[in-house]
Amino acid sequence: MPSFAEALAGVERWLLPPVCLLCDSPVPPRQGDDLVCDLCRSRWEPVPAPLCARCGQPAFGELECRLCAGWPMGLDRVRSAVWLRGTARDAVHRLKYEGWWRVAESLATAMRGLEPLTGQVSLVPVPLGARRLRARGYNQSERLATALGALIRRPVRPDGLSRPRETKTQTALTPEGRQANVAGAFAGGPVAGLDCVLVDDVFTTGATLVEAASALRRAGAARVEAVTFARAEPPVTLA
Repeated sequence: MPSFAEALAGVERWLLPPVCLLCDSPVPPRQGDDLVCDLCRSRWEPVPAPLCARCGQPAFGELECRLCAGWPMGLDRVRSAVWLRGTARDAVHRLKYEGWWRVAESLATAMRGLEPLTGQVSLVPVPLGARRLRARGYNQSERLATALGALIRRPVRPDGLSRPRETKTQTALTPEGRQANVAGAFAGGPVAGLDCVLVDDVFTTGATLVEAASALRRAGAARVEAVTFARAEPPVTLA
């Protein structure tokens, strides 16, 4: 016998059937309250192996990865679920800029099998600066980490990292500009002895994750890895 709440949810679904946030098609009842339909998710393109053991960039047969060769020690491994293309890009845009924070649940589902998410890890969302957090109303990386933590049953530590220094948006910056922009922007919290996995929405050059990992290691984290939902395609010079 369904509960009153379940019956009410069924009536609401019949009166207002959910539609996919990305394509406006009906979401099948088997998907519950998902905001992204199975068809749109099937169009997300996984990042293909073989991968660089450290930064997760497709290796393309190179002996040395050009993307992470100059990274300092601290960030042990990064893995991303899909390429930042098509509806995956649309989903990230809805999460970051249009207030649809619940789409993080669909993104987290795509991430749950990434290699760093094994063992007794603690999830640490990459924090926003105070000004951007006020403007957006929430931190998309924290929403993503919370959804992921619920899926894999691992703790989320939003207190593990803070961003005391405001930075400008990274979108139009060169790789060198990105590094300079985030230098010294993060401070580690109570993470001593923990195996930490940073959680963010998009990997571009890795500058933010490298700097965040350095802060966690200075605070005593035993190991730092990272996962992102999407990975931006590199310029030709990195291929």
